Amino acid sequence: MSLSPGDRAAAGLPDDVPTPQVVIEPDADRLARAVAEALVARLAAAQAVHGEASVVLTGGGIGIAVLEHVAGLVAEPVRETVDWTKVHVWWGDERFVPAGSDERNEGQARRALLDSLDVPDFRVHPMAPSDGDIGSPEEAAEDYAAELREYAAEGQELPRFDVLLLGMGPEGHTASIFPGTPAVRDDRPVFAVRDCPKPPPTRVSLGYRAINSAEEIWVLATGKAKAPAVAKALTGADPEEIPVAGVRGTRATRWLLDAGAAAELPRAES
Repeated sequence: MSLSPGDRAAAGLPDDVPTPQVVIEPDADRLARAVAEALVARLAAAQAVHGEASVVLTGGGIGIAVLEHVAGLVAEPVRETVDWTKVHVWWGDERFVPAGSDERNEGQARRALLDSLDVPDFRVHPMAPSDGDIGSPEEAAEDYAAELREYAAEGQELPRFDVLLLGMGPEGHTASIFPGTPAVRDDRPVFAVRDCPKPPPTRVSLGYRAINSAEEIWVLATGKAKAPAVAKALTGADPEEIPVAGVRGTRATRWLLDAGAAAELPRAES
């Protein structure tokens, strides 16, 4: 499903912005598997063009389920088409908690997928934990911004992101950008988030400037609780109200939904 011309006009999308694509699967498990298969194919295609690939991971139930399905695909030799030694792995946001905390997106991703792959350490780029050498989320954000610059082309502040995965909350937050908070208006590529309305309250997040630099953004959402925010985001909501409405990939923006999350779309069909 794509937005109609009328929906594009209502959303205020200029003609040169790629129309968001919507893919709907019957349930969360089939969605996770479909996204995993698409992700493997997209990273392989990026390697064919660039010699390497880059992905920005998200946490949450559906984000981790996708990684678990990727691990299953890697275990099938005939399906493995990605050279994981040539993949850069980044994160869209992270909880500023100790390294061993179960709340860290990094730890969840390592257990679900990364520990079973041959990705070199220098290609895995976690955000700093709270119990390391970096003492504040602000310093952690500055550190991550510096690492992004290190892997960017000369004169650029951000590396190429082939695919950037995002989850979303029922109120429309994405990464750690929540409705009505300063993060919605922060133009830095990475910043600290304090007093987050969802625990844990202290985090580090990419901002729109970094997120929207990605070639492709894939928004993952499951469950009827997210259906109102999905519908608002796809029909022109203000990012101040629904932050996920503010994401746009430079090449493509894909909304990957289960039937529950798609329930309130104008035309809930794939």
